[in-house]
Amino acid sequence: MPVQQMLQEKMVSVSEAVALVNSGDTIDYGFSVTQSDIFDTELAKQKDRLKDVIVRGTLSVAARQIIEQDPDQQHFEYQNWHFSGYDRKKSEQGVVSYIPFNFGEGPHIYREYLKTDVLVLKTSPMDQHGYFNFGVSNTFARACCDIAKKIIIETSSAIPVCYGNENTVHISEVAAVFQGDSAPLFELPSAPISDIDRQVADYIVPLIKDRSCLQIGIGGMPNAVCSALAHSTIKDLGIHTEMFVDGMVDLVEKGKVTGNYKQTYRGQIVYTFALGSKRTYDFIHKNALCVSIPVDETNLTNKIAQNDNVISINNCLQVDLTGQVASESNGHRQISGTGGQLQFVRGAVASKGGKSFICLSSRFKDKEGRPRSRIVPGLEEGTVVTTPRSDTMYVVTEFGIVNLKGKSISERALALISIAHPDDRESLLQQARDSGIVSRRYC
Repeated sequence: MPVQQMLQEKMVSVSEAVALVNSGDTIDYGFSVTQSDIFDTELAKQKDRLKDVIVRGTLSVAARQIIEQDPDQQHFEYQNWHFSGYDRKKSEQGVVSYIPFNFGEGPHIYREYLKTDVLVLKTSPMDQHGYFNFGVSNTFARACCDIAKKIIIETSSAIPVCYGNENTVHISEVAAVFQGDSAPLFELPSAPISDIDRQVADYIVPLIKDRSCLQIGIGGMPNAVCSALAHSTIKDLGIHTEMFVDGMVDLVEKGKVTGNYKQTYRGQIVYTFALGSKRTYDFIHKNALCVSIPVDETNLTNKIAQNDNVISINNCLQVDLTGQVASESNGHRQISGTGGQLQFVRGAVASKGGKSFICLSSRFKDKEGRPRSRIVPGLEEGTVVTTPRSDTMYVVTEFGIVNLKGKSISERALALISIAHPDDRESLLQQARDSGIVSRRYC
């Protein structure tokens, strides 16, 4: 049957699409900006006919109506792979449950351990060959398609068409298609760069050399590194990252990125999702320089380490004096998720000439406005260790940079205290002595 005929036979209204959901189903909403707000709104409207429906999503960029219209979870349970600010707030209210995982394991987890009755994705309109493109969010979408009993597509002309691997679904696989409103995609403004961010970048950039392969996370500090690199003499950089961000466009336009010395996807930028401004979405649209691939290809340690000189730069919330890195929770309060941090830390360290950097400001202010050290003797009860101390390499604050590889617990503690805020160092050293973190030589 011609693909256009198949499309016409499967075109439905959004209410008809939601009618395909039954009580007891597990629904996947997809990732971030490719979640269908229209479907979510209609599903919430039909809640009274449904019960025991589990919905999985990731990094919500809009309020989820199945939560807002069912706050007591009488009809829906919402589970989430990685928290946005909205997801975090709803978790604190007890209506969202986090799913722990390493991002790169997503496709395997779906194919081996999960069931999906209904998958709902927002994609680009069908092309002449019958394919819908996942656009800015490849991640584990293809794996979810492979196991889903029903696939429902919302088409949106706002979704960029992104070249890559395993980044499409064919009309023959789809149960229903409905036309979206093609509203502009959510834009995540680049975090402003502070003086502290610039100071942290100033410690990192001298350790990055020509022909390095970058993975850069999100936030002011990674933005500061991108900015510093863009204005440096460093050249012939490559990019192999999970998240494509605005700063990478800057690096390309400044002529810093060639990818000519990568060992995989030579000459191309590799990523699994993008989140940023319209400038970024326009940049990756039908751009042969950019390759969208599944997250098990970007994030598994062995895949990362195939490239030489991998540079991994990520933020964290706290580091304890032995080098344990907490990046996703504060006590039992889930803030974000594990994401790909640990896999990129390990991949960078395993890479020939690679380096991993964990960045943090030396202090933050608590709810009462009092300054608190981010370098701590021990993590608060319930705080999740995202990167184990055995994996941590460089730690950077505005007061310095230390490499923990090969250091004893005593040496680590003293090194980390040396880059803590000066007003916290004496107290940290005394606490390290009192708790036995440092040996007698230092008491």
